Amino acid sequence: MIQASERADGMTLTGPVEVVGTGLLGTSVALACRRAGLEVLLTDASAEHVATAVELGAGRPRLPEDAPQLVVVAVPPSALGAVITDVLVATLEHGTVVTDVGSVKAAPLAGVLAGAPTQVHRYVGSHPMAGSERSGPSAGNASLFEGRPWAITPHADADVAAVELVEQLIKVCGAVPAWQTPAEHDRAVARISHVPHLMSALVAGRLSGAPDNHLALAGQGVRDVTRVAAGDPRLYGQIVGGNAAAVVELLTEVRGELDRLIEAVGSGDAAALDGILERGVDGTRAIPGKHGGPAVPMTSVWVTVSDRAGELARLLADAVASEVSVEDIRIDHDTSREAGLVELVVAQRRGEHLSDALESRGWTVQR
Repeated sequence: MIQASERADGMTLTGPVEVVGTGLLGTSVALACRRAGLEVLLTDASAEHVATAVELGAGRPRLPEDAPQLVVVAVPPSALGAVITDVLVATLEHGTVVTDVGSVKAAPLAGVLAGAPTQVHRYVGSHPMAGSERSGPSAGNASLFEGRPWAITPHADADVAAVELVEQLIKVCGAVPAWQTPAEHDRAVARISHVPHLMSALVAGRLSGAPDNHLALAGQGVRDVTRVAAGDPRLYGQIVGGNAAAVVELLTEVRGELDRLIEAVGSGDAAALDGILERGVDGTRAIPGKHGGPAVPMTSVWVTVSDRAGELARLLADAVASEVSVEDIRIDHDTSREAGLVELVVAQRRGEHLSDALESRGWTVQR
């Protein structure tokens, strides 16, 4: 069990912790805090959501006489500023520290500065870089944040003790604090999340209404590019809208690159096209590797696997027996037969060894 951290300097997180908004993130925070032995209070506009979170062991409903030490606001992006402000005003007597888990940080801070400027010192924004394709309290998981980066974004007027309390929350949840200013955070998530999502949506949009004989050729590549486009449009519209300035700045850069790409392809300028593609390769190499270390060159080993129970497990067991660490796995299903191609992503220097080992065990490897 993770215990609430003790600090000799500043404030110690002892609870109660109130979670406002018992969706996926809020309930996961609540479950992690309960795992650490902290008392957790639950608030949500939906009594049904609170009841579900209580059944999961995430805490109990907040009572009027409760005095939380820390409030975690986990509501939709468009409501963050107003809810944080309301909580700051309502907890003035107790000096409660308030944070949030929203995916944009400058807009909620601006809302607090407009609505409760004298209490802004008790607010410290944060944002866990974790999630799930599922939603609602039933998707809550105490381990959701384990080992994940969690941005902590103190502003110039934030109390040091308040910042320390939010840092302790992050560690109690098993995450790794990543320190940024609110503006820098918003530029970062625009680059690594918001604009990629929009690009994925544009590519996926070209598939809507496409002829069946075009879609019949779809493989893993287009699935990879369009996967995130399947997210909730209304939620992501709020997220992008709340970070409009940073997103528009990057989209403008992308538009310039797109114009250069159109010109290179249309004019047959192979050198210009190669340069754009090489820059893309450089970008993939810039993504941090496992455990935040330097990126390691990877390769894919493609194996034909029949669609029978136990075949995938047998393949993975044979990969383990080959003493090669599989870093990622994807499945490209064959639409014409009961089989598919399984892509095993491994360190480049181990790819040939894995291919040979699997072939020696009777697998068909695509060379």
